[in-house]
Amino acid sequence: MGPAPSVKITRLLREWQAGDQAALDRLTPLVYGELHRVALRCMGGGRPGNSLQPTALVNEAYLRLVDADGIRWQDRAHFFAVSAQMMRRILVDFARARGAEKRGGGAVRFSVKESIDGMVDRSAELIALDETLDALARLDPRKAQVIELRFFGGLSVEETAEVLKISPQSVMRDWKLARAWLMREMAR
Repeated sequence: MGPAPSVKITRLLREWQAGDQAALDRLTPLVYGELHRVALRCMGGGRPGNSLQPTALVNEAYLRLVDADGIRWQDRAHFFAVSAQMMRRILVDFARARGAEKRGGGAVRFSVKESIDGMVDRSAELIALDETLDALARLDPRKAQVIELRFFGGLSVEETAEVLKISPQSVMRDWKLARAWLMREMAR
């Protein structure tokens, strides 16, 4: 079964935004599978035999999405872009907290730690990628958004173009240039 129809998701997002809590109940089963796929992608594919990890990330992101005020949902692609950004923030916060614990710091425990603690310890890589992506955002915000939407969000070229309101050719050009820049900076 493929992704839920974009029009239906967009309609439910707008109904939820207007205060219809029943719309959220109808939306959740339509987007859960794709959110899980985004979580797997954000976590680098997860570890075999530990399927709870992406589920914990989805649950934490979902709680933050439900509590988020002021988001004006545009459409399905925008929803998944915001979800990917939240998952990235959750993973980076967790990686930073994990690093602080290893150095003996008194970091506050992360709410999904027990579930995602088993993931391959890529904390340093994730933090470096986050910092490099933030540096790219200061130089060229759109290229950083393209990387975030495609890499973390798993959005297609067309979906990324839709979210950013640019052509698919511009997305591909930004994708190629941003990836090259990130690889060069990460190698330093």
